[in-house]
Amino acid sequence: MAKVARKIKTKQGLRLKIVNPDAAGIDVADGEMQVCVPEDRDGENNRRFDSFTCDLREICAWLKACRITTVAMESTGVYWLNIFLMLQQEGFDVVLANPLQVKNLMDEKTDEADAEWLMLLHSYGMVKPCFQPDNVARQIRNLTRHRSTLITTAGREVQHMQKAMEQMNIKLSTVITDILGKSGMAIIRAIIDGNHNPNSLAQLADGRCRASKDTIAKSLDGTWDDDLLFVLKQSVELYDYYQKKVAECEREIERLMIRYSAQVDVEGAGKLSRSEKHTTYKNAPDIDVEKYGHALWGVNLMAMPGMGAGAILQLIGELGYDFVSKFDTCEKFCKWCNLSPNNKITGGKLISSHIPRRKNPVGQILRQCANTVKSEKSEMGAYFRRMKSKDGHMQAIVATAHKMARILYTMVKTKKEYNPSLVGCNEKELLERKIARTTRQLKKLNEKLEKVA
Repeated sequence: MAKVARKIKTKQGLRLKIVNPDAAGIDVADGEMQVCVPEDRDGENNRRFDSFTCDLREICAWLKACRITTVAMESTGVYWLNIFLMLQQEGFDVVLANPLQVKNLMDEKTDEADAEWLMLLHSYGMVKPCFQPDNVARQIRNLTRHRSTLITTAGREVQHMQKAMEQMNIKLSTVITDILGKSGMAIIRAIIDGNHNPNSLAQLADGRCRASKDTIAKSLDGTWDDDLLFVLKQSVELYDYYQKKVAECEREIERLMIRYSAQVDVEGAGKLSRSEKHTTYKNAPDIDVEKYGHALWGVNLMAMPGMGAGAILQLIGELGYDFVSKFDTCEKFCKWCNLSPNNKITGGKLISSHIPRRKNPVGQILRQCANTVKSEKSEMGAYFRRMKSKDGHMQAIVATAHKMARILYTMVKTKKEYNPSLVGCNEKELLERKIARTTRQLKKLNEKLEKVA
């Protein structure tokens, strides 16, 4: 691992010490790579290479010939990924930097100057590495993100189905809450097959529907335009197609999960205790995510309120099994998740504490989980409602997501299962405190009234 910056005392004052003498810098672009090594390693120490695979191999060979051990580069789009992975495979310690933190302030904006500046900063240990999961977790992350894209695309086809029916004045979505359910899809598929009799279609609805058969039949009395029926048919076919692709993607994810969990040996992990949560909701992954998550982290994160199978699946890909080793404290982890305020202090005064406007995938996942506990009768739900009463709904989401991030980090770090008693007060204790506080205020008011009288 590359070393961090160090200061040394000299007769002329404090100086930065070179901690990575065998460092190189790479300025990454779509069509070319600018690589810079120390001047004593090669006569032409700042070279330009193309970005083809053969050129990436040539970069690795040249860096080895120059006795380079660690390399710094910027995270420019997705162009950094191939050279990053190839350098890792060749045994280099690669540091991926945020471009905003290594901006060249000394020279003109050129590729040569940027590569030299990266090399210089890295030699002094002043390049802060970005978090990157291991390669298998990266593959799972690619597939989970692709799965989310497929689900989003399938959702658009549902909107097309609803629009086509609405244009035919078929009010099925008005009387049936979920048209993707058993009753809704049975009726829609019968319409596509040519059944346009409202009374006959209404009989396909499940008896547990809140709307009566007569109401459903009234909602199915439409115009039955041929062009809109054709749109409805193709929308249903596309929806079925994307659902099939989602299932195939889940099978590939599960294959990687089996391979990933076999590589990991978690110390201090106990026996899996199931959370008994409902995992058959719409778009839920058809994978035993609870088992694989416990195999990777040694604890069952689904025991945490608001944490579902879909969230665990995404977190496995985004974080990997050893993310706690890359963050010294849970405060640093929460800041990386963009769930901590960016405090700006000047003159001893706090002038701003806004959360930066940037999207972190893990932070977004935890915010979605936090929003689901708003009505739960649990300690986490009580915490959400308490924060909402103080600062509003959006601030309560961030505060609850921050607490969930701390709990997640601590559970994985200490290998201790979720303990609701450590989250905070439950609803009953909060009400008892509120009653006691109100009683004290009433007593003070009565005393003031007696004095006035």
